Amino acid sequence: MMAGSTENTRIAAALDTLKVYGVVPGVAKTLRSSADAMVRELRETVMAEVNAYTQSGNPDVLPEMQQHLQQLVEEACRLLGGKRPDELGFVTAHARRRAEQKFPLDALLHMCRCAYLGLLPWIRDAALAAAADSAQMRRVVAAVTDFTFEYTSSISTLTTSEYVDHTRLLAEAEGDRRSKLLDMLLGGYDESDSRAAQLLRRAGYLEQRQSFCVAVARSVDPREMENTARAQRMADSIGQVLHDLPIRSLLGVRDNLVTVVMSGTRRLSGWTRPQSLLADRVYEPLRKVGPAAVIGISADAPSTSHIPRALNEAKVALDFANVADRVMPHTRIPFRHMLVRVAADNIQSALPIWVESFLTADEKARGHLLETLRAYADADMNVLKTAKTLSIHPNTIYARMQRIQDITGRNALSYHELSELLLASDCSAQSSR
Repeated sequence: MMAGSTENTRIAAALDTLKVYGVVPGVAKTLRSSADAMVRELRETVMAEVNAYTQSGNPDVLPEMQQHLQQLVEEACRLLGGKRPDELGFVTAHARRRAEQKFPLDALLHMCRCAYLGLLPWIRDAALAAAADSAQMRRVVAAVTDFTFEYTSSISTLTTSEYVDHTRLLAEAEGDRRSKLLDMLLGGYDESDSRAAQLLRRAGYLEQRQSFCVAVARSVDPREMENTARAQRMADSIGQVLHDLPIRSLLGVRDNLVTVVMSGTRRLSGWTRPQSLLADRVYEPLRKVGPAAVIGISADAPSTSHIPRALNEAKVALDFANVADRVMPHTRIPFRHMLVRVAADNIQSALPIWVESFLTADEKARGHLLETLRAYADADMNVLKTAKTLSIHPNTIYARMQRIQDITGRNALSYHELSELLLASDCSAQSSR
């Protein structure tokens, strides 16, 4: 990458002024003889002023900072020796290296400020000694200040640009890697696929004693998930509540649902007791996601090969989530409700012929017929308790039961026929949703 044309023009203009005053190229010889001392002084200044260098545990940071300062001084000497502004490859290479190692950008920019303050007196003193006798001292100092400022500003600008660009590339690459892993885990893979196994092993998903859990989330209003920004905000919110938990999470937006694969240690070793279920550990944190979200959580899966099944469980649980129970674990769904949910899509053609007539009659009765059946079942088939619950006379219960039998041919006072009436009604209602 080249230094920006504007920065190059300014550096060239400052050098031309110094050349008029007789400073360039003679000053370079004096500066080269003092280069080692300049680098040592710059290093000491940076170490004293920029805490990140002393606090970093990265063993490469200090040696590479020393090398960078040396290259910075050498380039200044090259320019003051009469060379034109050219590529600053050492600057871009250093910025990329620090971006890869997550070294803070503000520390790099602080180093550039230290370089300006450190180089200025060295270049000024050498320039005054090399300037022509006719040159005015004030103008020489001003020209030196302009050059040093433009030179270090160019380095600062190039550092910022390269650091940000490389950080973005690294984030995109990491995002692509995480997206590929998420797709692989959710879609399933054949264990004979060595490439898939290698990717998962490198990412730590094939380690022993792990359990997995899947959660899916959407807005209470599903249409909001079609807005990419809103869907991403929900994903960020879920990622935030999971961040401080001792688990790993891999999340993304798939099919207008925020989908999260979570993994955690099932037990520390073969001699320790198992930890609580992962689904139980994430339940309360997920309840902290905003009130506009509904979430379904799968049961724990013992290995990555079970994650596709866990995804299906989470989607089923999401169907049962509502404003009252915004976070619904798959394990807490009543068996009867689950049975109706699973069966409804497959037995529509097998529903009894009387179902439609019964539901039509119930609608005309403002829901009282089906209400009576449910209350009778909840009261353990006790007519008196049912009447008390519904605040009606027991004879009204019998009258409604007779009405139901006239329509369906089923005696609701019988356990088996009551079960058939309720199951058929629930399956029909589920299918029509």
